[in-house]
Amino acid sequence: MPEETREPSRSEPTETGSRPTLRWRILGWLGIRRAPERRWGVRFRWKFYFYSVVFTLVAGLAGMSVYSTSPSFCRSCHIMEPYYQGWANSKHHGVACVDCHYPPGETATILWKKFQALSQVAKFVTRTYSSKPYAEVEDASCLRSGCHATRLLQGLVVSEKGVRFDHRPHLEGVRYGRQLRCVSCHSQVVVGKHIEVTWDTCYLCHFKGRQHGRNIEPLGGCLGCHALPSREIKVGNIVYNHAEFQRHAPLDCQTCHQDAVQGEGEVDEDRCRTCHNQPEKLERYKDTPFLHANHVTQHNTACFHCHREMRHGATPAGTRKLAFDCGMCHTDTHDLQRQLYMGTGAKGVEAMPSPMYLANVDCSACHKIAMHSKDTVSKEVTVVGTERGCVDCHGKEYLGIMEEVHNVLRKTIDSLDRKREGIKASLPAGWEDNLDFLVLKQELAEISYNLEFVRQSHAIHNIYYAAQVVRAADERLTSIAKQRKVTGGKTTDDPVISGGFCATMCHGRVGVKVPPLKVTYKGKEMPHEKHFEEMACSTCHVFGQHKEIRLKTPTRCKKCHEEEQD
Repeated sequence: MPEETREPSRSEPTETGSRPTLRWRILGWLGIRRAPERRWGVRFRWKFYFYSVVFTLVAGLAGMSVYSTSPSFCRSCHIMEPYYQGWANSKHHGVACVDCHYPPGETATILWKKFQALSQVAKFVTRTYSSKPYAEVEDASCLRSGCHATRLLQGLVVSEKGVRFDHRPHLEGVRYGRQLRCVSCHSQVVVGKHIEVTWDTCYLCHFKGRQHGRNIEPLGGCLGCHALPSREIKVGNIVYNHAEFQRHAPLDCQTCHQDAVQGEGEVDEDRCRTCHNQPEKLERYKDTPFLHANHVTQHNTACFHCHREMRHGATPAGTRKLAFDCGMCHTDTHDLQRQLYMGTGAKGVEAMPSPMYLANVDCSACHKIAMHSKDTVSKEVTVVGTERGCVDCHGKEYLGIMEEVHNVLRKTIDSLDRKREGIKASLPAGWEDNLDFLVLKQELAEISYNLEFVRQSHAIHNIYYAAQVVRAADERLTSIAKQRKVTGGKTTDDPVISGGFCATMCHGRVGVKVPPLKVTYKGKEMPHEKHFEEMACSTCHVFGQHKEIRLKTPTRCKKCHEEEQD
């Protein structure tokens, strides 16, 4: 049957050459020419699906590329959760991860970083990832425009811990064989402190290899990082002012802050094996310049991936034990001196630590340590303490005080020994084996021990406690002599017993005013001068540490003044 004729549709091009409609233009662009109806439909549907899939893939990849640069994408791996939390709670929470971990500039570098990131995703999917991900941050990321571009121009800054610091000399050029990077110091990665200063790194550079026995010679000096405290510090009844002490003589900070550095910052070879297992790399364990150049300069490795940590900080006054233990070398030689300095050791006397001990002044402050080197072997020699130790801290007014303290205490102890021997002489023969004198024997033995303790330990280590021990011994001997009706030697005029040693030995030398001529007690004025001219200070006062003087009970006053009225 002949094919049925039909008229062309208005949407099809006509044989007369009329202009194709929009529909046929689109179909032509898709490569579809005039064909039988069924063939046209099949081709159109196939190409439509193909281009739809291509469009979807392109849009998906573009969206995935954008999403992959967001912090939430990094968080999708559970091993990144602690790092995400550290970033989210830090000062950098408004900065995307890629802004730091992708350095600005060269396209090739950025593409390489993206390839590394995709490889990490592949490792996560295939479960071949490490539980300790590692990433590097280039200096260019930190110093880019809009971030910390002006950091090197700021000059000297002061941290929240009061440490003075200048970024420029640390980042520009090689210093002491090391080229530092931003993350050499800013490598803290914990919650709330993401990419902040790791102070331990500062301590490692400034203290490692700079401790020589008891002497510390930090890089840049203590005052290179710290300013002298401007406020006064009160320890017990003593007020310390750092600037005032430095005015007398330039003292080392470790004179008082002897335990300010802990640790050596050593590198254990086992730490190398946590990252490397190739013999050729492990053989370079002692090649320090190469290790620093390869790890710090080229790969921004944090110092404590290799080094053990060091600690630095001043121990608050009065909160530590005596750090310099002389007994480590001199067995049983300096134990008495240490006890006296700490205000202990005497029997039956309340503890009274020296104000210098409370201020963390160590033994080596007065017993200067001399270092002697021969080839590569160093030897420490402890120098005998002299009055130079007094003058260095307190000034030239203290010249002669050390010798006077020893002389006064020696005379006082000798007089008390005679008083004790006088009591013994009054006792019957064989009294030491008589049980009736057992308590007296024990008491005299304690007194003898305490007096010998002060004599052997040298009172200059703690004059306040030494005086307290001697006064307690005198009171006990006086009481025993009164009970035994023995006339002991007169000791009330002794400056240590009477309490007048403060004025005679120290106050007059350093310009402290004598006691006021008149004082007021409970609203009544009394002639102070008349009292200290006629009686010992200890008659009315109880002496403790420096500036710790208490008035005895008013019964003492009544006893004298009632007798006058009678």
